[in-house]
Amino acid sequence: MVGGDANAPPPGVGLRAGKLRIRVLFAPAMTQTRVLTGITTSGTPHLGNYVGAIRPAIAASHAPGVESFYFLADYHALVKVQEPARVQRSTLEIAAAWLACGLEPDKVWFYRQSDIPETTELTWLLTCIAGKGLLNRAHAYKAAVDRNREAGEDDDAGINAGLFMYPVLMAADILLFNANKVPVGRDQIQHIEMARDFAQRFNHLYGEHFVLPEAIIEEQVATLPGLDGRKMSKSYDNTIALFASRETLKKQIQSIVTDSRAPGECKDTEGSALFQIYQAFASADETAAMRAAFADGIGWGDAKQQLFERIDAEVAPLRERYEALVAHPQRIEQQLRDGAQRLRAQHATPVLARLREAVGLRDLGTHAPAKPAGRQSIPAALPLFKQYREADGRFYFKLVEGERVLLQSAAFDSPKDAGMRIAALKRGKFDGADAQVALGDGVDADAVQAALAALAAAEAEKA
Repeated sequence: MVGGDANAPPPGVGLRAGKLRIRVLFAPAMTQTRVLTGITTSGTPHLGNYVGAIRPAIAASHAPGVESFYFLADYHALVKVQEPARVQRSTLEIAAAWLACGLEPDKVWFYRQSDIPETTELTWLLTCIAGKGLLNRAHAYKAAVDRNREAGEDDDAGINAGLFMYPVLMAADILLFNANKVPVGRDQIQHIEMARDFAQRFNHLYGEHFVLPEAIIEEQVATLPGLDGRKMSKSYDNTIALFASRETLKKQIQSIVTDSRAPGECKDTEGSALFQIYQAFASADETAAMRAAFADGIGWGDAKQQLFERIDAEVAPLRERYEALVAHPQRIEQQLRDGAQRLRAQHATPVLARLREAVGLRDLGTHAPAKPAGRQSIPAALPLFKQYREADGRFYFKLVEGERVLLQSAAFDSPKDAGMRIAALKRGKFDGADAQVALGDGVDADAVQAALAALAAAEAEKA
């Protein structure tokens, strides 16, 4: 999820298009790649949001062969914010910010989450097939429980059901439009895996309706330092407002923390918040010139003035558009409503109608009820490999069957190394004595071999 405080918990939402077995395939054939971006509607945007999220996301919307979906995640915001006026104002400001920065509603889908009622209906359908055990392991929920335990409180003290269930709502945001890819931070990868789990489970029970989303992880996302040198974040109170007046912008830039080196003394660009912020807005030639000025001993006052002028040159026209938009909120309201109305007509309403039909929420006059034939067993979902990165910065994978872990890998230095090991396992190269993988609790080698054989058979059937 982008556009909000990078350190804020919840809300978020983007996907790898999984090949689907061709049987009653309801998911529409897509000639374009669908990329879905959820926008957090909390707080006022700052330069870090602009450089790290808004600017690159808008640039990506111009890529050929891409159908872009951008939505304001106002339902997600309710998990943390129970102040109605603040919810309304933040939604207005965030919508205006993205429009001012160049988002074109006539070329992309731009809508408000709460204007798509099909999202909440799909949330319930997914809730009914989602495993509670899986939701128990969601990072945000586990972190809240851990904090309570450290404080000696009941596990669920102060935790609302919205925090527990928001991964399901996030999955509905994604799956309703069969998005292929979803841009997320590393802390949101688990939620995309959960969306894939829910989609796979639903497809297994009711036929192929959903593509399996893939997370887009941008390794080189620009992260701006704040006024104090730490990561720019509202949590640290060290931000530079994106649409501040010229006077306020200049004042904030003047307050960037620098060292005590005097004019004429050589200054280091490495670790300099001022230089890093300048680099995010400057061309290659401008950056080289500033680097040379640092080496020549530019005074901090002169450097801050150049930074102010460079940022203001880019932000001034955006500020003007933003102020005009915020002054006429009814125009933004109309754009959001129009976007939602068109999106519902073209995608959400027909998709939900097919899903209702699939689960049995049907017109009683057109479908003769089947005679009850006793409870039928539900076949288990196919095993699948899951790759992820832990807090140690290293890469891991596991082979799971439903919620049962069959294999757990050791650490790998790169995702490529982990992927190569998975590929070898898929080719049948499994050795119970392999130090790179460990059997799950209560799992023997025969169970792993059976799971790998099932995967191979499924792949052969797809081919």
